[in-house]
Amino acid sequence: MTRVTTSQRPDATGPADVARDLAPTGVLRASINLGNPVLAQGSPDAPRGVTVDLAREVAARLGVPLELLCFDAARLSFEAMADGRADLCFLAVDPARATEVAFTAPYVVIEGVYVVPHDSPVRVADDVDRPGVRVGVKAGSAYDLHLSRTLAHAEVVRGAEGVEVFAADGLEAGAGIREPATAWVASHPGTRLVEDAFMQIRQAVGTPAGRSDAARRFLHDLVDELKADGFVAASLARSGQTAAVAPPA
Repeated sequence: MTRVTTSQRPDATGPADVARDLAPTGVLRASINLGNPVLAQGSPDAPRGVTVDLAREVAARLGVPLELLCFDAARLSFEAMADGRADLCFLAVDPARATEVAFTAPYVVIEGVYVVPHDSPVRVADDVDRPGVRVGVKAGSAYDLHLSRTLAHAEVVRGAEGVEVFAADGLEAGAGIREPATAWVASHPGTRLVEDAFMQIRQAVGTPAGRSDAARRFLHDLVDELKADGFVAASLARSGQTAAVAPPA
């Protein structure tokens, strides 16, 4: 984990009570997952992407300094929120996380897809869930949580990256996010993408579950505003991403 601190925007203003609740230390500590290239790119010392832009906008609206805590996996980003090191996170909505995190409506929707050997009998996503199929997943990712609940017959195999586990262990399938999985297949002959998605991954802004109703409403309304006014779409475009902005709440 690496911390990057940015200073308060000079003209930033925000409701003092919400600012105290969302940033009780006087600094908004935002957990950034660099392991999801759709949401964040760059290095721990110089992160960029839609989640970084959103964190900066929240801090500016509140009128507080921002501290970015960068991790390489959603699991670590979630842990920072759960153990009190972070005030804000950017994670997929999932029941397993909802006990610790209060989520806004999604700001972007990405897709979970499978990678398989080129000669695999798997043609659609539902074909994966059968006995004898092993699926590589990134440990603690949204699709790990989802597939661990929903696969009735296939076996989940966890590792640093789903497609890398798939390749290294000779598995029958690997799970990942559509955009990086598509790029991975292009550079690995003998593999292909299963085109239909096995899940829609709803990425949202989260804050600790104990924050006030007013703080939750502030984040919910701000996310809706930033989707509606083009902020989220423009940020995605600047970082070269094609994921869909989530529909209005």
